Amino acid sequence: MNIVLIGATGYVGRAVLEEALSRGHRVTAVARDTASLPAHAGLTAKAAAIDGGDPAKVAELVRGHEAVIASFNAGGWNNPNLGADTVAGYAQIVDGLKQASVPRLLVVGGAGSLEVSPGQQVLDQPGFPEQYRGGAEAMRTVLNTLRGERELDWTFLSPAAHLVPGERSGRFRIGGDQLLVDDKGESNVSVQDYAVALIDELEQPAHSRKRFTVAY
Repeated sequence: MNIVLIGATGYVGRAVLEEALSRGHRVTAVARDTASLPAHAGLTAKAAAIDGGDPAKVAELVRGHEAVIASFNAGGWNNPNLGADTVAGYAQIVDGLKQASVPRLLVVGGAGSLEVSPGQQVLDQPGFPEQYRGGAEAMRTVLNTLRGERELDWTFLSPAAHLVPGERSGRFRIGGDQLLVDDKGESNVSVQDYAVALIDELEQPAHSRKRFTVAY
């Protein structure tokens, strides 16, 4: 497929890029600074910033592609305006895809909005790290906004509670809106296997206009 990956140099973005290229997809990789991207026959690098501004900028980047994967990070966890910038950035992405008539959007989501019990989300539990709260709340807002979206064919993939460096096993469980834990009560998945699940969804859509999650 011919896809755009927004945030291709980030922690998750790099794993997704590697997985997509390994399967023969053609990727237009978008990042603020593309200098660290590897040379690859299937890769086109585009230096650009998603700033929550003009959706036409996004439309120009994505026009002519079959799908967009958004692993958008609005300046990192230390950005004092992370929450507002994240929500604005995703609004720009959504509007840009519509302007360009790109039908599919896959979002690299967070685990904070997963349920630990009915009506109780990870984000709202005692001890949730304050340094991640703004970003987690923003991604919950993005998910809730997407749930009202009827024009784009979107998918939102939440990782396990701990998205860790590891290996590509291709073996994991798939869930819906509930946090997946193992028999020890732990919730983990490697960033490499998260990327496998995301590209699997790209190739064989099973969660149209839904959120799903993966964990061991």
